[in-house]
Amino acid sequence: MKPREVREKHKKYLFPCVANYYAEPLVVDHARGQFVFDGEGRRYLDFFGGILTISIGHCHEKVTSKIKAQVDKLQHTTTLYPNEAIVALAEKLAQITPGKLQKSYFTNSGTEANEVAVLLARMATGSFEVVALRHGYSGHSLVAKSLTGQAPWRRAGVISLGVVHAMSPYCYRCPLGLRYPDCGVACAKDVEEVIQTTTTGRIAAFLAEPIQGVGGFITPPPEYFKIVFNIVKKYDGLFIADEVQTGFGRTGKKWFGIEHWEVEPDIITTAKGMANGSPVGATMARAEIADAFQGLTISTFGGNPVSSVAARATIEVIEEEKLRDNAHEVGSYLRQKLEGLQQKYPLIGDVRGMGLMQALELVKDRQSKEPAPQELVQLMERCKQNGLLIGKGGLYGNVVRLSPPLNIGKADVDEAIRILDQSFAEVKV
Repeated sequence: MKPREVREKHKKYLFPCVANYYAEPLVVDHARGQFVFDGEGRRYLDFFGGILTISIGHCHEKVTSKIKAQVDKLQHTTTLYPNEAIVALAEKLAQITPGKLQKSYFTNSGTEANEVAVLLARMATGSFEVVALRHGYSGHSLVAKSLTGQAPWRRAGVISLGVVHAMSPYCYRCPLGLRYPDCGVACAKDVEEVIQTTTTGRIAAFLAEPIQGVGGFITPPPEYFKIVFNIVKKYDGLFIADEVQTGFGRTGKKWFGIEHWEVEPDIITTAKGMANGSPVGATMARAEIADAFQGLTISTFGGNPVSSVAARATIEVIEEEKLRDNAHEVGSYLRQKLEGLQQKYPLIGDVRGMGLMQALELVKDRQSKEPAPQELVQLMERCKQNGLLIGKGGLYGNVVRLSPPLNIGKADVDEAIRILDQSFAEVKV
């Protein structure tokens, strides 16, 4: 089909809530490495990576070859039957996760992984209430929407039964009007007040992203999660790290984002970059917590052997090519270049993130910090025209999200910055 026909059929046959980027949506035909190509053969440098999903480049040979071999051997079996692929992946996860996370429950997405984590925490503790964070995003099911702390993603009559929200560690827009480090990380202490005033005083869990993804890559002060962890334990809760976007080397040096904050979670959820684009999700927990799951359960597609070998192969490539180190080194280089753009363009109010998970928050005025969502729409259109794909996020739709594959080089960063520079210059403010 021609790109125009694809767009027409998408509009006719898919739910309208399945939104696309750009005034004229980009029809992707094929991809390789850090590049994607549209239906007319035009090449784009991909600096969003399928929403932080393409960890090691599109169609990486070491992953696709394993997928092809597994499809020929065994394409599907439910969780009713053990197979080598699922146990090999579970064993590998037990080796690389922090602390004593030993057992995994496989699903198809981050949404399902978070559902399982909340259900498990409630069973393991005997408590029901869960504390989440404002500006957080946890998925598109009813429970996940309840955990989410952004109005645009909570519509359709979400019932937040048993879920309460504490302040986000959003330093650029501190809800208390304070400035780090003089603030004493007051936002972390808010978690205790929320527990004391809006729950029974005994919680099942606290769930948060180490860096808030859809929220606009909101990055907390280094002390934040240590303070929160102690509060959560004081009220008998489990600490759940939502690593759907931050996991598998994305933040640089470490396997998981929470490791930067020196906290050992009781449960980790993940998906996205785990299998370089194959559908997979996982909830990992300490053995005694996993063993507390009550009742029967199956997962028809969870731990599918094809997705399992894709995930294992992706992890192996990250190890073999030292991509966690590369994410740190090249991510630091990218950060430096983005801060250079900030000096040049007043539209950029804040630069934040970690590793190859970097963001630019756009504002009409740096003093008032009034969000600039329309300017971001312009920027995205110009970047597309100039050959660069970027993402957006934030409660106000004014944050550029950059999350290229972990194996990009500094030359790729230079090209992305060149296009961003050109595109910012073309934005009408």
